[in-house]
Amino acid sequence: MGDVRIVSRRMVRPDPSIRWPPEHQPETIHPTPWDLRMLAVDYIQKGVLLPKTPAATTQGQGRNIPVVDRLSSSFASALGRFYHLAGRLAVNDDGAGAGQTISLRCSNEGAEFVHAVAPGVTVADITAPLCIPRVVWSFFPLNGVLGAEAATGSCPVLAAQVTDLDDGVFVAMSLNHGVADWTTFWHLFNTWSEISRRSVDGGYDCEISSPLPVFERWFPNGCAVPIPVPLGKLDDIVGQRRRAYGQRPPVLECFVRFSGESVKNLVSKANAEMSGSGTTISSLQAMLAHLWRAVFRARRLAPEQDTRYVHLVGCRGRADGMPAAYSGSAVSHVAADSTAGEILEKGLGRAAWLLNRAVASFDGARERGGARGLGPGAQLRVAAGARAGRRSSCAAVHGELAAYRRVRQRLRVGRTGGGAERRGEQAGREGDGVRGRVRRREHGAGGVPRPGGARQARRRPGVHERHRAMISGSPAGRPTDVHVIFCSFQPAAFSIVLLM
Repeated sequence: MGDVRIVSRRMVRPDPSIRWPPEHQPETIHPTPWDLRMLAVDYIQKGVLLPKTPAATTQGQGRNIPVVDRLSSSFASALGRFYHLAGRLAVNDDGAGAGQTISLRCSNEGAEFVHAVAPGVTVADITAPLCIPRVVWSFFPLNGVLGAEAATGSCPVLAAQVTDLDDGVFVAMSLNHGVADWTTFWHLFNTWSEISRRSVDGGYDCEISSPLPVFERWFPNGCAVPIPVPLGKLDDIVGQRRRAYGQRPPVLECFVRFSGESVKNLVSKANAEMSGSGTTISSLQAMLAHLWRAVFRARRLAPEQDTRYVHLVGCRGRADGMPAAYSGSAVSHVAADSTAGEILEKGLGRAAWLLNRAVASFDGARERGGARGLGPGAQLRVAAGARAGRRSSCAAVHGELAAYRRVRQRLRVGRTGGGAERRGEQAGREGDGVRGRVRRREHGAGGVPRPGGARQARRRPGVHERHRAMISGSPAGRPTDVHVIFCSFQPAAFSIVLLM
């Protein structure tokens, strides 16, 4: 498969025609505890695979505009609404021994925009194999960069890359997780997509439906602002993470698809099994429970094996005072505890009910009061990332494929659901993405749906209907299928990405 070649690389600054009232245009944004914890992980990286337009240019205001140029211009317009993402992280050291503080300076230095080509690479090359090809990782900018490195160096907090394939286009973004979360990522991406679609028939200053972001940060009660970073130097964070990355085996990712009908079957089964509990199981909870049980069966865990499913929860709409358009990191977690025997023997409904109860246990007031402990004596939690060792050879992990195949077989629902469809056309839909990992004690992760945003996955193959019009201007569709990517760090760990 061909290599990816960089055609151009430039900094895109926010469109100056987007005017913010001075009172809503801060010059400096101080990170919250939730932001700071994410400095130890790598950038959020997600993208969409689109069909190539019939011609290399599109019509706009009576003239031909190259697709890449239009995407660059619409990206600048979207950046005008998210102007803080054109800034840079800065480190301040008061010399008093309390540690360093970090701030996001809205300096208008720009976000990186990369144009690349992948000659000889087709959509089928990406969607057909069982394992996602390594070339897909080259479709993303700022590979291997940790959030803290943007503060210690000069990396932008946001970058976009448009990669031309033989018969398609891959549009990707990388966003510093210490500045924003997945919800903000897709808020920006959807804004960019809408501006690009509308610009086919008009200018880039068109009215769009996406709400403006809210820049004010949500701090725990009694929290000092700015917050000192507990570690003496940010270089310590980077070094600690690099050492952890070097100890992990390569990542292997593969892709399966669930039809809308099979998801309905899962939801019906889960709710039927829990009909007397007074609980309504959602499609997301039924799917995550199905995956949870499939992994256990594939691993043949002992019935007495303890398990904890860590479920990611968005704080927007749950924590008092946090608006839906909040632009910072706003993700917490809850946990469902059980044993492998209970999960497998008591049925799908029981596993889904445990997840349902875990989400219901989320307490916004406790979250606001309990996250203040990121002071000088606290420890900065270094969360595991899903990109460890990705430059290593796949040969070292081919032995894991048997376990993946067992999981895929366990995921089948009825005659048509759950089988991996390697060429199935992919489509986006509104909502948050979901990802996590499972370990002994078995750990998993999920997410909670919310209105708005698009659910596409990092490095997820396929053609996305929602953003097809991003380059062609055609209407976008809405699918009912669910797509899942599995990622593994090691035989005892399992990552899940769920798209609905």
